[in-house]
Amino acid sequence: MASTNDLKNGMVLKLDGGQLWSIVEFQHVKPGKGPAFVRTKLKNVLSGKVVDKTFNAGVKVETANVDKRGMQFSYKDGESFVFMDMDTFDQIYITPEVVGDNARYLLEGFEAVVAMYEGNPLYVELPAAVELVIEYTEPGVQGDRSTGGTKPAKLETGYEIGVPLFITTGEKIKVDTRSGEYLGRVNN
Repeated sequence: MASTNDLKNGMVLKLDGGQLWSIVEFQHVKPGKGPAFVRTKLKNVLSGKVVDKTFNAGVKVETANVDKRGMQFSYKDGESFVFMDMDTFDQIYITPEVVGDNARYLLEGFEAVVAMYEGNPLYVELPAAVELVIEYTEPGVQGDRSTGGTKPAKLETGYEIGVPLFITTGEKIKVDTRSGEYLGRVNN
């Protein structure tokens, strides 16, 4: 249990009958009249739904002890994704529902943060950007380079994104894992 005065971004609360909610942002408010309160923006850990919730100042809220560990993606076993704990070398199997859209950017050896609660994986957190090689894209036509258009490109993970016309097959690019957008070339 913690007081609303102890709230921090990233803290996970257990509300509404055991649902886990992560604090995205919070603000202590002291109005001229009436008691102080805490305005929060909470994200449901499992569904990703974001809600606004207000707590009276000093109220006790139940916190959940979520363990975030650095893990390395090892391989895909059938439907499950196998991650290895970097400290203990234990392997855990994570379902596609938990991995979510992050599966588009996973390659063997990639490191990620896996949030665990009571031994169950909650979500997988990748870095904001990853570097991937373009497996195939159509060659750009001479003179197309100045138009600022995009063309589809298949990444080494099998995921397809839009890239500028001057990008060629075999180049390494940086991709935003939150939006799936091309960020730029990687100079080797």
